[in-house]
Amino acid sequence: MLVYVGRRLVSAIPVLLIISVLVFAIIHLIPGDPVTMIIGDQPVSAEQMDKIRTQLGLNRPLIIQYLDYVGSALRGDLGQSIQSHLPVSQEIARAFPHTIALTAGSMVFALAVGMVLGVLAACWVNTMVDTLSMLIVNIGVSAPTFWTSLILIFVFAYKIRLLPMFGASGFRSLILPSVSLGFYAAATIARIIRSSMLEVLNEEYVTVARSKGLRESIVIYKHALRNALIPTVTMVGLLVGLFLAGAVITETVFTRPGIGKLLVDAILWRDYPVVQGVLLVTASCYVLANLVVDVSYAFLDPRIRY
Repeated sequence: MLVYVGRRLVSAIPVLLIISVLVFAIIHLIPGDPVTMIIGDQPVSAEQMDKIRTQLGLNRPLIIQYLDYVGSALRGDLGQSIQSHLPVSQEIARAFPHTIALTAGSMVFALAVGMVLGVLAACWVNTMVDTLSMLIVNIGVSAPTFWTSLILIFVFAYKIRLLPMFGASGFRSLILPSVSLGFYAAATIARIIRSSMLEVLNEEYVTVARSKGLRESIVIYKHALRNALIPTVTMVGLLVGLFLAGAVITETVFTRPGIGKLLVDAILWRDYPVVQGVLLVTASCYVLANLVVDVSYAFLDPRIRY
């Protein structure tokens, strides 16, 4: 197992290098000059603009800028923000806990709701329970995240005034963003579990377990659901990356000071070091999440050996 994990970590290095090249190239293709954004409406001469550009290192060839950035990143230095003049690592460390909290809350909601809907739909297939569960699933898959966010804000924050509308001031402020971001994931998980459970419930070992006189709840949750979780775990790894990326919309709507909002502000201000640092950290988390998913297969199904 350790050999497999080490091999996967080594194989992630070229993936991250390719991502860094693509991010660096795309950022510098975005129209706009960060020096102009810094100066604003102040009257500045061309010599002063060139001086600022030299201080920021933007006058050097792109290949030199990229090599310097990679060398610094390998030492743990992601550069300095053009706007705040703070280290990028400090900006990310300040915003990342909010995104982690949002991702964790969304995943808990998605797994809880998705597993319940999926199991109910599979156990009572072609009944009213199945129809109602799949109706909720279809709404969750079809509804855009920003639309779900606005509906939740209107109902629970504006009309009922049960939960806070914006900000990140405690657990109550995390509920609406987590439900909004996790609604699509819950629908996706429910659909996968329903399909997997319908296949597993027809397997011979489930029939043998029932013939031994085991309670139906034990047959479903101990024997059937455990094997049906393998494709669900695969989807969970993808959803973690989706949450980190989809947090851009959710954090913007709910004005949460997370990675998503930090990324949007950095793009608007052409803050290249912050954009590169955020995307590199996000890609690293995505690679790590998929590694954890692959390793977890062996715990769900003892027949799997790496």
